[in-house]
Amino acid sequence: MGDNKRDGDKRMKLLAAIDLGGTNVALGFGTPQGELLHSASFPTEGNLGPEHVLQRIAWFVEDQLPAVLPAGAQIAAVGMGLPGRLDAQRRRTEFLPNLATQWREVPVAETLEASLRCPVFLLNDARLAGLGELDFGHGRQFRDFLFVTLGTGIGGAVVLDGHLRLGPSGAAGELGHQSIDPNGPICGCGARGCLEAMASASALTAEGLRLMRIGQAPHLASLLKGDLNLLSVELMATAEDAALEGAIAETGRRLGLGMANLVTALHPEGIVFSGGMAQLGDRLLGPARQEMLRRVRMFSAANVEMLPSALGAHAALLGGLALAARRGQL
Repeated sequence: MGDNKRDGDKRMKLLAAIDLGGTNVALGFGTPQGELLHSASFPTEGNLGPEHVLQRIAWFVEDQLPAVLPAGAQIAAVGMGLPGRLDAQRRRTEFLPNLATQWREVPVAETLEASLRCPVFLLNDARLAGLGELDFGHGRQFRDFLFVTLGTGIGGAVVLDGHLRLGPSGAAGELGHQSIDPNGPICGCGARGCLEAMASASALTAEGLRLMRIGQAPHLASLLKGDLNLLSVELMATAEDAALEGAIAETGRRLGLGMANLVTALHPEGIVFSGGMAQLGDRLLGPARQEMLRRVRMFSAANVEMLPSALGAHAALLGGLALAARRGQL
């Protein structure tokens, strides 16, 4: 009887997490303690517009609920990450650059609440993953840390004194949009030489393509078999071309330059990396650490740890659970 009551209590407090991406939507259900009980993903179909995407999300939430809740039961709250700029007070989007129509002024929370009949809380996707790390990952070890997402772009979150730092408009943590070369390539944000433009997965794969075209990456060319759509950081990591190894190391050094700027300004206890590029491990983070240590001169940065996320690919979903459990209070 007691076990059944505890199971019932857990189910009564079940939360949902949604991570909206340009290609796919990730969905999870779990507890306020960060136990992810069920997860799934499905194509975003963003080309069909915001209304379609939000209807699709609501349908999938209700479709997946029976996997974790008895028929007729409801979730208590939803935490949702969005890839772009939000208006937190009005609970709607301002600008999602990687989705069709850019989702300007879309009342996301209000729309989903009408369908799901529970509160919906919103946060930028990188900050959401950082919140997951704070509540359920390395945040249990560090009170001050940087959370860096390394993927198609570079995003992040800043945690100071155990709190996620959002700033007056919720935009604090755009770590990828610091300039590391004033004469560098134009970034998607419009500035030149951003860390994102020079050290993201997009930048690294572009360099891999260049090396292949000038004959410096023949093994990569053989792996692609003429299909450039297959080009990825993961594939580059398996290619046995010395020039590619050099490109990975150079990307790490650029990353380290950006981290040196942040360490000098904030002196965190640690820097936590998430995303596909973090899987390169010491091949990327080794040169990054060396460059960071070389450039931070005002104090010793030897005690600043660099390490992969404790939550892996589930950081954003666990962040969604944390946001829902906190009822949006950060």
